[in-house]
Amino acid sequence: MSRLNQPAHPTSDSAPEIELDPIFKSQIDNLYRLNVYGRWLVIGLMWLTIGAYSLWGLRYPISLIQEDFTWAAVKYGLITELIPALGLCLCVGMMTGTLVWQSRNIIWGISKKEQQRLIQQVGNIRKQGSSHPLWKFVVK
Repeated sequence: MSRLNQPAHPTSDSAPEIELDPIFKSQIDNLYRLNVYGRWLVIGLMWLTIGAYSLWGLRYPISLIQEDFTWAAVKYGLITELIPALGLCLCVGMMTGTLVWQSRNIIWGISKKEQQRLIQQVGNIRKQGSSHPLWKFVVK
């Protein structure tokens, strides 16, 4: 799952990678993995709360759409039930954004800016020591 040494853009002639200590590199990978799990946890909680409420609020328009699918029924359902429609859009948008972010990191690697942010965060965690809440997950 190490995306740290992959170039941000494979075709670009970028500066050579900074060589990091293998232990520090594994800690950066742990923090990245923790970020990914955290994002998916938030999205799961959003679907269990906001998404469930939104789908419940849209149950009548969904039943109309199941009987006879038309774009007018979709438009009717989203316009007349505005709050549930916005909640559903929020859940879908957050999930789509995270899928795009994670796919970009898998395909092209983590960007230089993101690498620097992770390096700084791991440095701060190591500097604070075992009193940091992420110490046991990142440093071990």
